[in-house]
Amino acid sequence: MRQIGLWVGFVLAAAAIYGAGPFPFIEQGIRLGGAIGSAVIITLVLKPLAKEFGGDSHNKRLLLWIIDVAILIGFLFTLFNFAEVYESLWDGVVILEASTLAIGFFGTVVIIDMVRRNFGIILPIICIIMLIYAQFGDLPGIFGHRGFTFEEVVEVSWFSFGGVFGRPTDIVSSIVLVFIVFGAILEATGATAILLKMATVATARIRGGTAHSAIVASAMFGTISGSPVANVVGTGVFTIPMIKRQGFTNAFAGAVEAAASSGGQFTPPIMAAVAFIMAELIGVPYIQIAIAAAIPAFFYYFSLFASVYAEAVRLGIEPLPEDQIPILTKDDWVEAMRFIVPLVIVVSVLFAGRSAAMAGFSAIVAAIVTGVGIDIISAEKRQHISDYAKQLIDALQKGGAQCAQIMVAVGSIGIVIAVVSLTGVAGNFGTLVAELAEGSLFAALAVTALACLVLGMGLPTLPAYLFIVLFVGPVIGELGIEPLLVHMFVLYFGVLSNVTPPVAIAAYAAAPIADSNPMTTGVNAIKIAVVGFIIPFILIYYPSISLVLHFDWTQFIWIMVRMPIAVWLIATAFIGCDQVPLSFVERVLRAIFAIVMLIVDPTMQIAGLGLGLGIIFIHRVKVRRKQAASQASG
Repeated sequence: MRQIGLWVGFVLAAAAIYGAGPFPFIEQGIRLGGAIGSAVIITLVLKPLAKEFGGDSHNKRLLLWIIDVAILIGFLFTLFNFAEVYESLWDGVVILEASTLAIGFFGTVVIIDMVRRNFGIILPIICIIMLIYAQFGDLPGIFGHRGFTFEEVVEVSWFSFGGVFGRPTDIVSSIVLVFIVFGAILEATGATAILLKMATVATARIRGGTAHSAIVASAMFGTISGSPVANVVGTGVFTIPMIKRQGFTNAFAGAVEAAASSGGQFTPPIMAAVAFIMAELIGVPYIQIAIAAAIPAFFYYFSLFASVYAEAVRLGIEPLPEDQIPILTKDDWVEAMRFIVPLVIVVSVLFAGRSAAMAGFSAIVAAIVTGVGIDIISAEKRQHISDYAKQLIDALQKGGAQCAQIMVAVGSIGIVIAVVSLTGVAGNFGTLVAELAEGSLFAALAVTALACLVLGMGLPTLPAYLFIVLFVGPVIGELGIEPLLVHMFVLYFGVLSNVTPPVAIAAYAAAPIADSNPMTTGVNAIKIAVVGFIIPFILIYYPSISLVLHFDWTQFIWIMVRMPIAVWLIATAFIGCDQVPLSFVERVLRAIFAIVMLIVDPTMQIAGLGLGLGIIFIHRVKVRRKQAASQASG
C-alpha cells in the first residue's frame, strides 16, 4: 500500500513540474481538485488509521483499512461532485440540494482529518471551533454575530472560491509545490554533502566551527525547504553529530540545527516559497520582498554565529586543528555546481521578470541536467549513472509526499479563511487588540507577536503564515504600517513558533537526532534565536532596514551601526559568556543596554550605544589584565 502512496506522490510532483513549465495550461478546477485529491490519497495510504490505532490486532487493523478505503471512495466522489458544481461557481449562482451539502460537509471533515494525521490535533481543533462558531454566533461582546445556517457554512467552506479550493490553495498548487519538489531533487543530487563541506572549510578556523558550518548549510537548504522540520531531518543527521563531536552539549547541538533551519524560511532568495505567496497577496514584486528580507536575515544569522561563538568560548572549544580541516579540491568545486547552478537559475529567471513557477521549473531542469553532467564527467560516478533515474524517482516520490502535507494544511486554512470572511471575526480580533493596546503601537505589536506564536505552533511555515496573516495581519495594518512590513512581521513570528516551547516542532525534530530532551532543546533554541524575536520590531520602527520602504540614509546608517553591537550584547547575555563567562549582573546590563540603544528616542539610542560599547570595553580590559597577570605569575 505504501508504494501506491509513493507513486501517487510521484504523479503529484510530476504534475507540479508540468504545471510550472511552458506546457499547455492545466484548467484551474482540474489542478485544484487533482492536487487536493492526490494529497488525500497519499495521506490515507502513508498515514493510515491502521498504523495509528490498529496495534497488534489483525481484525482491528483490517477494519481500519476498510474505513480508510471507504473514506477514499467517498472523497473521490466528493471531488467529482465539486467538479460538477465548479462551473456554476463562476456564474455566482449555486443552488445546493441537501445531498450535495452532505457531500460537501463530508469533504470538509476529510480535509480536517488529513491535517490531523499529518500535523496533530491543533489545527483540526481550530477548524472545528471555527465551524461551530460560524453556526452559533450568539456570544457576548465583540465576537458575537447573527449565526449562519449549516448550508451557508458548508457552501463557503467547500463550494466557493474562498474555502478549501480558495486562493491560497490555488497559489500553493500553482507556485509553491514546484519549489518543494525542487528541494527534494536538490537533496537527491547530493548537494547536501558538498555544501556542508564548503561551509566547514569556511568556518573551521572560528571557535565552534562545526556549529557555524551547520548554520550555513541549514540556512541554504532552509531557504528552499518549505518546512523547518524537513530541513532539520534532512541536514540534521549530518550536522548535529558534527556539532556534538566538537564538544557542544546534545541539547545545544539540536538547538543550533533547529534555529538555523527555521531561519532559512525567511532567508532570500527563495524564503521557502513564502515570498512568492506574499507577493501574490500584497501585490508587490517578488524582488522587492527578497530585498526587504535580506538585511534582517543577515542579522538573524549573525546572532546565531555570535551565540555559537560565545558558547564555544564558555565550553573552552577551540577551532578545528589544521589537520582536520577539509581541503577543497577541483572535484569539490565541480560538485558545488549541483547547488550553485540551480540557485543562480532561480534568481536569474526571477530578475528577468518571469513567473515564480517558471523559476521553479527552470531550477529543477538545471538541477537535473547539472547532476547528470557532473556524474558523466566523474569517472567514478559514471559507473553508477544508471542509478540516477531511480534517485530522481525517489526524489519525486518524496517531494510529492511533502506536497501532500502542504496541500491538506492549506486546504484546512481555506476552511478557516471562509469562516473568518463569513463572520468578520478578524475585524473583531483587531478591535480587541486595539482595546488591549490602548493606542500604543508597541503594545499592539507585542500582543500581535504573542498571537502569532500561539497560532503558528505546530504548523509548517506556509500554512502558519497564511493562518496568522489572516487573523493578525489586519490588526497591524490598521495601525498604518506598510503591508510588506506587516507580512514580514507575521512571517518572522510564525517561523519562530517552530522553536518556541511548548510546541517547538523544529526543536522537537532535532532532539531525537541529538539524543537530547525535547524541552531542553527548545529552551536552548530560544536562547540562540532570541534576536529573531526583536528583528520584526526593528523592521516596523526602522523601515529603512528593508531597503525598499521609507528609505532614509541617516536612519539606515544609524541602525546599521547599532544593530551589530546590540546583537552581540544580546547573544552574549543569553549565553552568559564573552571572552570569559559573565556574571548575572553583567548579563542583565548587556541585555538592557542593547534594548535601550534600539529604542526610538535618539537620546536613549546614544546613551545605550555608549553604555553598550563601554561594558564591552571594560570586559575586554579586565580579561587582558587577568591574562597579563596570569602570564606574569607563570
